[in-house]
Amino acid sequence: MIRIVLVDDQELLRTGFRMILEAQQDMTVVGEAPDGLAALDLLGRCPADVVLMDVRMPKLDGVEATRRLLGAARGGGLDGAPRVLILTTFDLDEYAFAAIKAGASGFLLKDVPPAELLTAIRAVHSGDAVVAPSTTRRLLDRFAPMLPAAEAPPPPSLAGLTEREREVLILIAQGLSNAEIAAKLVLSEATVKTHVGRILMKLELRDRVQAVVLAYETGLVRPSR
Repeated sequence: MIRIVLVDDQELLRTGFRMILEAQQDMTVVGEAPDGLAALDLLGRCPADVVLMDVRMPKLDGVEATRRLLGAARGGGLDGAPRVLILTTFDLDEYAFAAIKAGASGFLLKDVPPAELLTAIRAVHSGDAVVAPSTTRRLLDRFAPMLPAAEAPPPPSLAGLTEREREVLILIAQGLSNAEIAAKLVLSEATVKTHVGRILMKLELRDRVQAVVLAYETGLVRPSR
């Protein structure tokens, strides 16, 4: 069973999500919280696999709650840490980029169709990011002004990538899916998936969303204007 915690200050929205999720044979809602502080307290007592986290909430917003939650998980090792999906009311609001940097695995709009919600939760639970590559690219293009004016120094681990892995990372950041990368580089999709896994491991990243963020921040890829 995928254990899910709902974090949103709107009780009606939590109720709607709970009805959809509890109807699935492989999902169960193990808790709800109306704000970030309550969520951290709940998650300290109630193990979960996926957290649906609203951004704008009283007491503690979803960005800071995500940062604290996953920061604590890193301190004790990431094994068993829940995946966080950020809930936004308007497509890619200004806090969402910060939440991704804090460790969230992707975005969902609050009016997401039920089928897409369920697919996203299952994808995140299996270790994937829920933001499609093209959506990730549009996100970073839109929030380019939020990126540092000067290039951040490349992390030492970036130098540990092979030439092929660096090439794959650039293509990921340009918005290509594994299948598109495979076609472009004349590789099998399985080989591309292996490269992606090694890139994430070497750069100590949770998923390809964070890989895209790093590629933009280090100047490997420039946002379009």
